Amino acid sequence: MTDIFYMEDDENIARHVGEYLGKYGYRVSVYRTVAEGKEALLRKCPTLALVDWNMPDGTGSGMCRWIRANRKELPIIVLTVRGDSRDIVAGFENGADDYVVKPFELEVLLSRIRALLRRTGNAAKRYLSCGGISLDTEKMQVCCGMEEAALSPLEYQILLFLMQNKGRTVTRKSLLEEVWDSNGNFVNDNTLTVTMKRLREKLHQPDCLKTVRSVGYRMEDME
Repeated sequence: MTDIFYMEDDENIARHVGEYLGKYGYRVSVYRTVAEGKEALLRKCPTLALVDWNMPDGTGSGMCRWIRANRKELPIIVLTVRGDSRDIVAGFENGADDYVVKPFELEVLLSRIRALLRRTGNAAKRYLSCGGISLDTEKMQVCCGMEEAALSPLEYQILLFLMQNKGRTVTRKSLLEEVWDSNGNFVNDNTLTVTMKRLREKLHQPDCLKTVRSVGYRMEDME
């Protein structure tokens, strides 16, 4: 399912948009403040962001700037109350990819979302996330919240494999085979245990990284 993060403080509009887009395979998560939206984006990268221009604690331009600094490739559609050219220009200058003027027909919003995703692709494939951990597969960069974690190549490969299999239990055997295949070097069971210990320490002992006793490990989002 395609994930959309929607920054909107009007509950009625948010509900109608979520219900409508849900019929077409989009999962819409609504955030009523800029702060809530930022917190969610640090935890997970969606496929697209819908950003209302006027929020209780900020503006659409500020939110666009923040997204471009933290989720550079994420497609953004700004929703403006009126077709004020100054708002539209400001949106594009700060990173928006498209805009829709309120009030809008839901069919129009859907067509703009589809068109933008055809042009930009899916940024969510670049970013993997679980709990407060995010991994940029292009930069090979791992962050806990806003803090970058300096991982060794072996630690990175293990974390990448676990996040690619989020929600599934990964056996120690399959992890060892993955590390062997990726690096061409032999890694024994004891090395895996020590590496996992160091990885947990560098990630500040995350609750989302579970040990499945006598089997392996599993990463899963916390409720």
